[in-house]
Amino acid sequence: CIDKEAAGVVDMPTRFERLKAFCETIPEEFRAPKKKDDKKKAAKEAKAKAADEEAAAAIVAEAADPLESYEGPPITALDIRVGRITKVWEHEEADKLYCEEIDVGEDEPRQVASGLRPYMNMEDMEDRLVLVLCNLKARKMVGFPSHGMVLCASNEDHSEVRFVSPPVDAKVGERVTIPGINFEVEEAQPFAENKVGKKKVFEKLAPHLVTNAHGTPEFMGRPFLTSAGVCTSPITGGNVA
Repeated sequence: CIDKEAAGVVDMPTRFERLKAFCETIPEEFRAPKKKDDKKKAAKEAKAKAADEEAAAAIVAEAADPLESYEGPPITALDIRVGRITKVWEHEEADKLYCEEIDVGEDEPRQVASGLRPYMNMEDMEDRLVLVLCNLKARKMVGFPSHGMVLCASNEDHSEVRFVSPPVDAKVGERVTIPGINFEVEEAQPFAENKVGKKKVFEKLAPHLVTNAHGTPEFMGRPFLTSAGVCTSPITGGNVA
């Protein structure tokens, strides 16, 4: 006959009591296997977290000042002024050119040729306030002496071209500025005409002269500005030249 007490044999109720006591010492997260649904939920949450982090990184990148990484010539190299077209006529020998006289605040109006005949009528141009790039070297345009360039915005395929317009209260002859850039210091004086041409300054700056989703002309995310406010254009997401 086996001595149950000496052998450590206990009855069934006692076994269950001891097993229950042992189970209660096991941490909650280890008491039952994770369900497949829990694994799917965790994977979904991890994916959502990664997407949130990616979106946050994109916002930070967008918020970064693009001027900090810009390495081209300074925008202050260009002498962009408010002008008023006082006279316009068709070029006699070039069917795409208009000839204009533009008051830019100098003793005499500038004569400028513009390839705008395919895009607008003379009536749309006379007495208009425009922006003029003034420190370009004078050159002959099919025999017409042109000294400067009227800035326009165009869409991607260049099928639509419109003036970049200063506010109606802007002063003729005033220089267009860019917020956050000091145009008053000596270093911000416009480059000489020869230097602009020789160094291809405008060609290097042109890819950064655009219009935003509202038609505002910009340089590196900053608007073209006059004493009367921001310049405008009817062309959105376009180029300025």
